Amino acid sequence: MAPFVDVVLTKGGRTKIRYRATLLGDDGTHVRVSAPWSAPGVRDFGFVRFEPGDVFTEHYWRDRWYAVKEVRGGDGTPKGWYCDVTRPAVVVGGEIVVEDLDLDLWVSADGSAVLRLDEDEFEASGLAGRDPEAARRAASALDELERLAREGTLTELLRP
Repeated sequence: MAPFVDVVLTKGGRTKIRYRATLLGDDGTHVRVSAPWSAPGVRDFGFVRFEPGDVFTEHYWRDRWYAVKEVRGGDGTPKGWYCDVTRPAVVVGGEIVVEDLDLDLWVSADGSAVLRLDEDEFEASGLAGRDPEAARRAASALDELERLAREGTLTELLRP
């Protein structure tokens, strides 16, 4: 097991972002990594701010249509969970590659906010016409993540 991996998020066959992460574990299905906020400066979404010093503990699965990223401030304070709807992860040659399917979910650390994000981008992507099965799985994954968040059981997925 290599101590570092590259996380590669693609969209439409192109690399959207690539960054280095520390490999925390890989049981053959569930891969866990840790990475600092790597974008330049602060990104304020209105409901959360990602900023230098934040640490993301990221969870990828080879058999699930999503990734979950636990976000903590530089001082260790929990901010919440950012959930990306993606095709199942492909792990090969020191890379974790996932295809972004536009749908996202934000869950605040205290559970008071569960926000479905980017549904308009998902509709505009045309995935439903190009790959109806993938679109169905993506919508189902978002529903599952929201259900788990509202039940308070999202973090049970993240146990090694």
